[in-house]
Amino acid sequence: MSPHVEIPGLTLGRDDFERARANVAPHVYHTPLLTSRSLSEATGFDVRLKAELFQRGGSYKVRGPLNVIANLTEEERARGIICSSAGNHSQGVAIAAAQYGIPAVVLMAENATKSKIAATEGYGAEVVLHGTIWDEANERALELVEERGLTYVHPFDDPRLIAGQGTLGLEILEDWPEVELAVIPIGGGGLISGNAMSLRSINPDIRVIGVESSGAPAMKRSVESGELVTLEEVSCIIDGLRVKRVGDNTASIVSRFVENVVTLPDEEIFDAVLWLMTRAKLVAEGAAASGVAALLAGLIDAPPGTKVVCVLSGGNLDVEQLRGLRWN
Repeated sequence: MSPHVEIPGLTLGRDDFERARANVAPHVYHTPLLTSRSLSEATGFDVRLKAELFQRGGSYKVRGPLNVIANLTEEERARGIICSSAGNHSQGVAIAAAQYGIPAVVLMAENATKSKIAATEGYGAEVVLHGTIWDEANERALELVEERGLTYVHPFDDPRLIAGQGTLGLEILEDWPEVELAVIPIGGGGLISGNAMSLRSINPDIRVIGVESSGAPAMKRSVESGELVTLEEVSCIIDGLRVKRVGDNTASIVSRFVENVVTLPDEEIFDAVLWLMTRAKLVAEGAAASGVAALLAGLIDAPPGTKVVCVLSGGNLDVEQLRGLRWN
């Protein structure tokens, strides 16, 4: 029997993730695990890329909401759901809601990527724009929960959502049981939390390392201080990494089951976006490329030849944002 991963108020073990997979799998793609000779040669590791950029909606974010909705009561589904998101969670919620035929409202920051707004509306959700950062949009979403009686789907801290995101780890181990280390991006922490637990519920020896923007290191500072830290400001333009405060559950999970959180500037992350385009012929968004950036920057401490999986969490690249950047 595989060990359970335990944190205060939340216990998720292999059975929990298998149940989540039963809810999620009929509606998602089992995305490929791609080999990368160029990245392996550049880093000295045996690297494979979990290509969630080929997922429905262009990112892993559909997994969690599918598991949340599967666990709602009929009454909760009938009232409809609401979420707040920098972009990909909104599309995930919209797709999941459409699968169940229930209404969805999505709060997004006013500076959200236009393509993500259009995609979310295209999946049938009502989009409401508010504020300039996720935290502000989230405040308005919580107000609408009360005003409209909607069911709130948290973007990263709901245990049901965390379990859904963790189904990605089951696929990784199915395709590559020998994996030794996982490098995973961190925004609010739902992706790394779910997969740190799902991977280690099956193989406790797997190492997990998270990557944040140095302009928004909310998780790193929270873990180092031993309590949740709310950043006064963030200097990060990558929407999937631009969070002032991570979750209670996600910070607790990361502090216990993630070996290290490394950070690097947005410029180096966008360099990795271009590297993936030119060397791997893959279009990854900024957050998704952060793990590759960390590998290329030498921030991952592991012996040569270590079997490393890098999670490419999404491919919804803001081309206009990329065009406006300048490199030396």
